Order: sequence, then C-alpha cells, then structure tokens
Amino acid sequence: MDIRHFRYFVTIAETGNITKAAEKLGMEQPPLSQQIRRLESSLGVSLFRRQPRGVTLTETGLTLLPHARLILDLRRQFIEDAHGLSQGKKGHLRIGLAGAVPLLPSIPFAIRQFSNIAPGVTLSLEESNTPALCEALLSYRMDITILRPPVPDQANVQVIPLLDEPTLIALPRGHPFTDVPELHLSRLATEPLIIFPRELGPGFFDAILAAYRDAGVTPSLGQQAPQIAGTIPLVAAGLGVSIVPQSLHQLHTGGVTFHRIARPAPHATLAIGIRRGEQPPLIHHFITVLQQACRTYRDMPD
Repeated sequence: MDIRHFRYFVTIAETGNITKAAEKLGMEQPPLSQQIRRLESSLGVSLFRRQPRGVTLTETGLTLLPHARLILDLRRQFIEDAHGLSQGKKGHLRIGLAGAVPLLPSIPFAIRQFSNIAPGVTLSLEESNTPALCEALLSYRMDITILRPPVPDQANVQVIPLLDEPTLIALPRGHPFTDVPELHLSRLATEPLIIFPRELGPGFFDAILAAYRDAGVTPSLGQQAPQIAGTIPLVAAGLGVSIVPQSLHQLHTGGVTFHRIARPAPHATLAIGIRRGEQPPLIHHFITVLQQACRTYRDMPD
C-alpha cells in the first residue's frame, strides 16, 4: 500500500463512481477497480458496496475515510513545509538586536517586510549588547543578530556590514547651546561625557573617543550608562552630554535636545552577525530582505 491508494479511495468516495473517479485521477477505470480490490484484500475489509450506478461506502469505509483524508492532508502539508523551508519561507527565526537598534526605522521596516513575504515564519526578537548577542548566537539560542562590531569571537562569528548610522549630540534642555543646531566637539570639551561601558560596544565607544581626538580635544568622561539608550535619561538629569545614534532622537525625552555634529563626527556602525559555516535558506532570505530595506532607507532623500 502506498499514498496512491489513499488518493484512489478518497476520490472514489467523493465521486461515488469509479468511472468518474478514474477520469478525475487521469487513469483508466479497470486499473482503478483492480487497485481498490487489491487494497480491500490487503486490508481484509470491504470499503465500497458496488451498485448498478456507482458505489457507496460501507460502514468500514465511512470509518476509514477521515483517516485517509488526514493522511493526504499530512502529505500535502509535509511537501508545502519542505518547500517553504527550502525557500526560507517557513520556520522559526530568533533575531538578536543590539541596543537602540529597534529605533532605527529600517530595522522594523525590514522585519515587517519579511513577515509579509514569509508569513509562515515565526519571528522572535531580543535586545541585548553585542557580547551577549554573540554568546547567544554561538550557543544556538539565536539565529541571526544585528550588532555593533567588532565582535569578541571573530573566528566563529561572521560579520556582514549593514549600515553606518549618523550620530547626534544630546544636551540637557536649557544648556547654553540648546538653540545651536550644529556643534563642533571642541565646544563641549569641558562637558562631562556620559557614555556606556566599552565592552558593550567597543566599536562605537572607540569611534566617539576618536572623533573627540580628531577635534583636538580630550573628553572628560562622566557617569557611565548601563546601555546606549540609557545615556538619554542621564543627560536629561543634567549629569552631562552624550553622543548617541541618530535614531535615539525618537525617544522624545522632554529634558533633552539633539544637535547635529560638525565634522569630525562619529558613526554608529551596525552589522549582521551569523555563525560561520553554511546557513539555512531562512537566514539567507532574511539577510536579503534586511539589506534591501537598509538600502531603501539609505537612498531616501532627507
């Protein structure tokens, strides 16, 4: 017995006529009758009552028909899922996001686009810092990450450049430069710089200090924030100034104003992090959508 026998059985039951069932199946009537008789013989049951103008199901046939339909449905679902997995349109994708990344418009846009293209994929999102994201990636608790390079384990984590986000200066409201739209870092040399611990994002941390150095000044390091977005409340409390990714201005903190940075200005670099080695189609598919979304936003006029 193979899957064809279940299809033969269900088709005859639905048409009530072996000749019509044979036409629907694209085969001759005699071979179909022979197949059904062999099926009944192998099972030791009678599935149909033969009548002059067709067939009807026996009690046994009525009992077995739902099972046959279920088997065919499972086969169809198996094939659909296999095709979906091979095309990156089925499965579960666990995505890790570095601090403040969800505020960048292109990221939720990409996730929304991917959900529309691949509704059969379940997405799980988790926000953390780059070292923790890499550890989760290598322990198979995440499938793909959007992080701030460099990564602590370059031998096992493949980094794919994604975008460079502009930065802004965050000042406490009421600061003497509140109404100045663009500031050179040299004008803030004496202000305490609120920054996150370097181990949370060494690339961005170093870029900020390098920008101060290129501006000819050395910043006065103030209080540390537990994460990048955590600098904003400290600025609002009047504890200093901070340099943050441009997307953080969406927080609309009442006690903070945001200002463009005159050159030299640092960038907040983002990259895709995946495990080294062959990747399943689902990850390749998501990367393609993510890169296209970032290009779309990059090319939009200001």
